[in-house]
Amino acid sequence: WRHEVESLGCPIARIVPSIEKAPKLELKLLPEHLTYAYLGENDTLQVIIAATLTSIEEEKLLRVLREFKSLLGWAIANIKGISPSVCMHMILLKENSKPIVEAQRQLNPNMKEV
Repeated sequence: WRHEVESLGCPIARIVPSIEKAPKLELKLLPEHLTYAYLGENDTLQVIIAATLTSIEEEKLLRVLREFKSLLGWAIANIKGISPSVCMHMILLKENSKPIVEAQRQLNPNMKEV
């Protein structure tokens, strides 16, 4: 048995890693024990850390995270070795085809009792 991979033939645009161009994200309200910290300039590259850390502990943690921020998987584009085409779901349709929704199937009444 031989596993063959068929190419979808759709060009994938190069996704820019978050370290090069950080996206603007909407920050959500966090529980009291968590807080946001930023590794990049202008409040970019958000990380969530414990709110109970002292200022010295927080600074040490952020210094280590900044040193190794290229290793963090901020997005699919940042994970080296994984092609975005593997992670994307695409439905290929024939030209001029009309998408339809099939009716929901009913379960056999005898099976419902079990």
